[in-house]
Amino acid sequence: MARAIGPSMKINGTPVAGRLQDPTIELHDDKGSPALFNDNWRTSQEAEITQTGLAPSDDKESAIVKRLDPGNYTAIIRGADGAPGIGLIELYDLSAMDPSELGNLSVRGQVGTDDNVLIDGLILRGSTPKRVVFRALGPSIKVNGTMIPGALQDPALEVYDANGTLLRANDNWGDAPNVSEIQATGLAPSDGHESAVLLTLSAGNYTAVVRGVNRTTGIALGETYKLSN
Repeated sequence: MARAIGPSMKINGTPVAGRLQDPTIELHDDKGSPALFNDNWRTSQEAEITQTGLAPSDDKESAIVKRLDPGNYTAIIRGADGAPGIGLIELYDLSAMDPSELGNLSVRGQVGTDDNVLIDGLILRGSTPKRVVFRALGPSIKVNGTMIPGALQDPALEVYDANGTLLRANDNWGDAPNVSEIQATGLAPSDGHESAVLLTLSAGNYTAVVRGVNRTTGIALGETYKLSN
């Protein structure tokens, strides 16, 4: 299930300033199939979405339920009226019995200052701790082989647990305390100014935050990889 949240976004019970008031969601596969689209979740799949227990709390928010084959998928959140704003896009694996599972999450967006940073989170389940790589990319971001304009040139990365405790921070992945382990994963960033954190995590909720060093701004990519061992 994929959700696009805006009007209901809150922090400690307070509505988020500048949030999207009418978000839409698109879901694309890597085969060029027609994208799935929703604006206002009750307009399609209402019964199926309600049955998941994850229906958005605001009717202007969006959701899609779809059984996906293994592959690469892209979910896009936009404002229905074209207006900018802060939005939350979420992915949920609804069936723990399926052999396939989410292995990589990438979020691209504009990184500002103070609270206007790039945030991605994940929920790990199961009784076995998992090795997870978090990355913050900027200088190396490309679209169809072309460097994107306005990329964040020096991203920094912070990883927190559900209690808000900072587990590890990194600026420049080559300075990480376990740099050799990061290299061994094959996921070391290609630019020395980019950041990476490798942790072994138990079941729980985790948050990765991407900021610009010295309050710089630009487009960044926050990524999370669950390793097989």
